[in-house]
Amino acid sequence: MITRDPHAFFDHARGLAPDFGAAIARAAFLVAPDGFARAEQSAGDNRYMAEAAAFDPGRASAQHRELHRQLSFALPTVCFAGDPDTPDALFPNNVFATGRSEGGPPRYVVGRMRHPVRQREAEREDIRGFFERVLGYEEVDLSRQSHPCELTGALVIDRARGLGFAGLSERCDEQGAALMHRALGLRATLLFDLAAGEYHTNVVLAVLAGRAALVCPGGFADQAVAEAIAGFYAPNGIVLSAAEHAAFAANSIALSTYGLWMSAAAGRSLSPATQAALAAAGFAVSTVELDAIEAGGGSLRCCVGEIF
Repeated sequence: MITRDPHAFFDHARGLAPDFGAAIARAAFLVAPDGFARAEQSAGDNRYMAEAAAFDPGRASAQHRELHRQLSFALPTVCFAGDPDTPDALFPNNVFATGRSEGGPPRYVVGRMRHPVRQREAEREDIRGFFERVLGYEEVDLSRQSHPCELTGALVIDRARGLGFAGLSERCDEQGAALMHRALGLRATLLFDLAAGEYHTNVVLAVLAGRAALVCPGGFADQAVAEAIAGFYAPNGIVLSAAEHAAFAANSIALSTYGLWMSAAAGRSLSPATQAALAAAGFAVSTVELDAIEAGGGSLRCCVGEIF
């Protein structure tokens, strides 16, 4: 099922058991911020990106190394070298994703990025080779077709149920969402428009280990869709404030059954009510200082590629 109708989508979703696959990744991969700088093409539709003078490549590199170190305690985490010709490459989850459809072999998907500066990332033979020749995953290459589909930036996935939440913007159109739905073998995908000025769904929505969600209503063109998503994950559908939204609190990820990761700035933004709701859902929150990386318009979730 692929639909814009939230009523039809959730009527169908409520009948699905959480048996599609593992709710959390078995490993993760990163790309180092070598050559980290403001990419003007990306800045054209990413309002979160700072001005060039605010970029500190040395601090970003140190923070990224600490992120790698800390994530390695949670799950196996590999890091590929960066490339000065691809200044946004430290956000690899937009370009590469993995999945295991029902009854099928594991696969890796290469996305179609909107901007040419990011399309270069999809050509990396080392990352493709890692998935194909080291892990033995089948390739699904969407990078050479015309519809933007920036993978788990644009598509937030409930891996336990096989559900997709695709926010449409310049970074993902309806055809691109349908291509991702098929490539990842999802059971159902809900399409909706992001609010003006939003570029990726994973900045305004996180599904956590299949049992909770963080939702930023201001990031949705129709806030009723945000309310429906929060309601589906009740009592663990957690609605975030505008301040939490701005601090990238929804750009977070569950990397273990009870372990939630976000940036330190996002963690500091959490209200007492949000902290209590996460605790009630069984999550312990871990944070890493990423202010230098957040100048690039993304936060912790954007840095983490998942290996299922």
